[in-house]
Amino acid sequence: MMTLTVTGSINIDHVIRLPQFPRPGETLTGHDYRIVPGGKGANQAVAAARAGAATRLVACVGEDPMAGDLLAGFAADGININAIDTVPGVNTGVALIQVNDAGENTIALAAGANAALTPERLERHASALFCDQLLLQLEIPLETNLAAARLARAQGANVVLNPAPAQALPDELLTLVDVITPNETEAERLTGIAVNDDAGAAAAAQALHARGIATVIITLGARGVWLSEAGRGRRMPGFAVQAVDTTAAGDTFNGALVAALQQGLALEPAVRFAQAAAAISVTRPGAQTSVPYRADIEALLEQD
Repeated sequence: MMTLTVTGSINIDHVIRLPQFPRPGETLTGHDYRIVPGGKGANQAVAAARAGAATRLVACVGEDPMAGDLLAGFAADGININAIDTVPGVNTGVALIQVNDAGENTIALAAGANAALTPERLERHASALFCDQLLLQLEIPLETNLAAARLARAQGANVVLNPAPAQALPDELLTLVDVITPNETEAERLTGIAVNDDAGAAAAAQALHARGIATVIITLGARGVWLSEAGRGRRMPGFAVQAVDTTAAGDTFNGALVAALQQGLALEPAVRFAQAAAAISVTRPGAQTSVPYRADIEALLEQD
């Protein structure tokens, strides 16, 4: 069986719902405050595992009381947690999330133990990088992502990068990436090209191809996905659903995508599978609490 390694972040999400986002200096009364598991690395690992992928997570948690519950939750989802370190003297990463009535969110992060996932610590778990697929995001040190990509690529792994949160990236990392999955904002940050329509998406994809990436998948929210392989692009419309909370929609897409590819789907049906997973996630509150299982995804695809 093919194996997936996710190298990335684990966070504790503090989520509050508000009618709209407050302006500077404004205080608003919210509701439905929750503390739930999150972090892009963890979210994507959970999404992959629930979609049927053999998944291992390389990450760090702190010594706070919730860390044990997080690890137990990952194990319950079938994720291999042997490469998750507990870092003494720090807290697990934290995300403060506001969700408005339109289902949109704003997120503030404190890295906590995620900052301790250094290349030196990664080296202790080098065996975890002997995998068929490596999935990366940007909530851990950039040099760790680079080290992970080097190690996994040297062993023949397919490297998938979700370049979120948005930041500039060195060509050295991008040349190690087989598949990149930015949203519109992240694609613009990487290329300098505004992705406001299909023409912008096509131009941004071409710019990423020019930097050595064979497959570019730009997520476009309600407009769907721009899929470009070796310079040939097309937009795949998404599913029409009523969004409740968009937190972790992109993470769900990425985890489900690699799971579908692991299970032998061709790229286009794998993207459709991932779109269905993300569509389900936005109809539910929270991050990992919103991630669907494979049966849910297949049921939506049967209705398509």
